[in-house]
Amino acid sequence: MSLSNVSIDGKRLLADLYKLRTFGTYKTGVHRPTYSEVDMASREWICDQMRAAGLTPEIDGVGNVIGRGEGDGPRVLLGSHTETQPHAGWLDGALGVMYGLEVARALGRGVDVVSWADEEGHYSSFPGSRSYVGLFSEADIDAGANKYTGMSMREALAAAGLAGRPRIAHQPGRYRGYLEAHIEQGDTLESCDQKIGVVTSIVGIWAYRIVFTGVQNHAGTTRMAIRKDAGLAAAKLITAIDARFPTICGPRTVWTVGRITLDPGAGSIIPGGAEVVFQFRDADPDMLLKLQATLETLVAEANQGPCTAELINVSRSIPSIMDASFQNALERAAERHAPGLHQRMPSGAGHDAQWLARVMPSAMLFIPSIGGISHHWSENTDDADIVLGCQVMATAVAEILGQS
Repeated sequence: MSLSNVSIDGKRLLADLYKLRTFGTYKTGVHRPTYSEVDMASREWICDQMRAAGLTPEIDGVGNVIGRGEGDGPRVLLGSHTETQPHAGWLDGALGVMYGLEVARALGRGVDVVSWADEEGHYSSFPGSRSYVGLFSEADIDAGANKYTGMSMREALAAAGLAGRPRIAHQPGRYRGYLEAHIEQGDTLESCDQKIGVVTSIVGIWAYRIVFTGVQNHAGTTRMAIRKDAGLAAAKLITAIDARFPTICGPRTVWTVGRITLDPGAGSIIPGGAEVVFQFRDADPDMLLKLQATLETLVAEANQGPCTAELINVSRSIPSIMDASFQNALERAAERHAPGLHQRMPSGAGHDAQWLARVMPSAMLFIPSIGGISHHWSENTDDADIVLGCQVMATAVAEILGQS
């Protein structure tokens, strides 16, 4: 198969990424919370770049930025997100949006570019891409609130000047599909001396709260034999999970205790309450069910102790399989530009592509993360790897569009 000779401008791409980095600079990373003043300023700047690239930009009612090209014929949608985790990295999300812009310039036609709103979940879970595919209702907006400040999503949209704007929606037939580039956010590529990851699937993430109820009492006068220590019960369950899960998990299963809260949390008081925030991830639906069944068993066993334990499901996302033909196109492009330095791999993180996959063929490309670091201001990727990844994306998109 003959591949396109399309060529990107690496210096222009890096200049765009460096400029976007100035919106909310924190040390060597970025602090750009969703709907903040600096986030909205960056979205307006992205609109300016879209206009300069010949696209017509729009910011919709949940903050999605989309730049549409003119003309008929086949099109693809490229993008990611541009808000950040608190005091985190400069490439997480931003990379995919700037790739989209550079590929649109290089190809000259057939590419629309999008920056989805709040992929990082400051106010809700994937509100931008879920809204686009028709899975984020007005009631969901009403229920949304900032997990750090408590501000309602309605208030934040109004403060950002987005209240009353229409929300963009998927137009069946407009796109051949959606492609998203991202830093890996892990060390697989780097540890294998690889340059390109072709994503096969995006994991499902199942999240829970486990609430323990005991009896609050004096830490010095309450005999050990009669204590109902909710904190100790929580610690025992966490230990039991870490002992049992390795015996039933898959090769890429991961699980995390993200937060432990004790009530009242004082040194001289036996905790009467405790809460554990817990999640596990896997790309195999059957494995997710197996993990949940094991977790339910462990919580039931915990209830045989002096405290009660309640398992509360917070969210469950469905694993998404990436389009096979798009994977093949990315792999052919990777072999052309980085022969022998690419591999297929699942994504252990959630991405907007998992929602776009519900309405159109979708795929993802990964480039290495130095040290596997992400969600931290020291996150970084070599400039040469950034440019190489964009060239691979451009070549694959040209093939998908039938451009030579």
